[in-house]
Amino acid sequence: MSNLTRRDMLRAFGVASATSMLAACGGGNGGNTDGGSADAGAAQSIAVCLSSEPDVIDPALNSAVDGATMIVHLFSGLSKWEKNGDAFVIVPDCATELPEAVDNGDGTSTFTYTLRDGLKWSDGQDLTAKDFEFAMKRASSADLGADYGYLYEIVNGYADNNINVTAVDEKTLQIVVDTVVPYWNELLAFPTFFPVREDVVANEAWCTDPSTYISNGAYTMTGWEHNSVITVEKNPNFIDADSITMDKIEFYLSDDANNMLSNFRNGDWQLIDDVPTNEIAALKEEFPEEFVIAGQIGTYYVGWNVNEEILPAGTTLTGVEAENARAEIRRAIGLLYDRNYICEEIGQAGQVPAASFASMGLTEPDGSEFYKNAGHNDGFDGYYDVSADALESNFASAVETLKKYYTYDEATGMFTDFPTLTYLYNTSEGHKAIGEYLASAMAQVGITMNLENQEWNTFLNTRKSGDYSVARNGWLCDYNDPISMLDMWVSNSGNNDCQFGKGAHKDVAAYSIDLTDLGYDTKVDGGTWAETYDVIIATIKGESDNEKRFALMHKAEDLLMSTGAICPLYFYTDLYMISKSVQGFFSIPLGYKFFHYTTIA
Repeated sequence: MSNLTRRDMLRAFGVASATSMLAACGGGNGGNTDGGSADAGAAQSIAVCLSSEPDVIDPALNSAVDGATMIVHLFSGLSKWEKNGDAFVIVPDCATELPEAVDNGDGTSTFTYTLRDGLKWSDGQDLTAKDFEFAMKRASSADLGADYGYLYEIVNGYADNNINVTAVDEKTLQIVVDTVVPYWNELLAFPTFFPVREDVVANEAWCTDPSTYISNGAYTMTGWEHNSVITVEKNPNFIDADSITMDKIEFYLSDDANNMLSNFRNGDWQLIDDVPTNEIAALKEEFPEEFVIAGQIGTYYVGWNVNEEILPAGTTLTGVEAENARAEIRRAIGLLYDRNYICEEIGQAGQVPAASFASMGLTEPDGSEFYKNAGHNDGFDGYYDVSADALESNFASAVETLKKYYTYDEATGMFTDFPTLTYLYNTSEGHKAIGEYLASAMAQVGITMNLENQEWNTFLNTRKSGDYSVARNGWLCDYNDPISMLDMWVSNSGNNDCQFGKGAHKDVAAYSIDLTDLGYDTKVDGGTWAETYDVIIATIKGESDNEKRFALMHKAEDLLMSTGAICPLYFYTDLYMISKSVQGFFSIPLGYKFFHYTTIA
């Protein structure tokens, strides 16, 4: 599709929440999974560009969507995503089936998986259940410190750093969980749950060199020219090799949208994941079939480092009062932004203005959208009104709030003592344009925010370490449940870039929760992040009643949004260009793109 109306967006984001299924969101030829008319005897090769140099492509350590897309071509888990008509479904992959859990009678349950016959690593060695056991224990271990290690919290033994995963024999794997969650099979299709081999990863540099990159998926890495191209080729030892139609994929590495478009125009690259912002309107007209806007389940937002001081020099506020003031200030600044302008004039890809963090497309047990029930406000969805009509009143409200803490010059309409900020973003015309707009909106009230650009892999690590004040951020769900956007903010999460419960914020006792209305004994007044937010998330992961789970998730988002450190701008769409010669390609709303079954007509 060349464009999406808001109604189309809602339809594209539709989710069948009772099963592991997502509605198809592909558009144009990008959504075509019919076989092409390629010469059956000719080797098939496709050149694509998803991003610049990845930070890491170890399944346990990767935390970026572009890296995950490469990994799902190189590795296979117990389950996988597959397109089935107009929907995407979870199906068995290395496992013969995806069984139901067996209740152990002690509050735990056991999943027992039987591996398929003939599974091998790319070097020809047999793959066994022991490889899965090792990989899962490695990914969940405190020693590794994987960003996504917290996904194993529901597995029995996680709290003791020894998850209850056992290879009963070469083909049988047992996983004991404390709680059976509805998204379990989707987790098994996520890279953090993929197998790796112990002797391979003993070399810490194993995943940076094709000669040591041993995988078990449809492809094996045959080349990596750093900052240029990663080449993967069909793995002859892959159990389903006969079904793989694309023989070679070249993942070109670039963050220059003009370079991407040039290579697409001249036919060198068949898919690009970014285009110059100022070209979008023209490209929609020039490439009506190749220009694709598809639905995604995710949110683009501004993230504040909660340990960054934003109160004026000489403030007398301390402790809890100071933290409450910072939260109020951050929330006020979020009201200065015109999200409709960002979506319509900068994004131009059907993005929807966001007033909550949990994304559009995530559904409640009754089928309604989670974000529409967020914020407990009348007249609008979410935590503040993001309609065009509310812009003026939002702006005025922000100014009145900021007057409580900063010196305001009534003659100029400017604050004179707000500390200078720096906005960190990764190389991209679109990110830069949004950063420039945000800075201009703040300059209207006298706040100076400078822009700093970093390359993708550097940017990820700078943000992760908390070495920033304000940063561009975005999150696509890893599986179809709101908890995928909420559990990342627990104190020990590697994806907790805002630094909640870390550094100085660890001891800030400024938060309260009350879960007694849902039948729990939990009520905390003036607790730390670990004593409040972490507790809600742990309660969610231990709750099997879906109605209570979702009520708890709304409480978690209420607390998260009260900090002002998460400032949503819009709900994502997936904009890319794909050659109309490509057949069999599909992408899913979680951000992954699949080239396994493509052909070039």
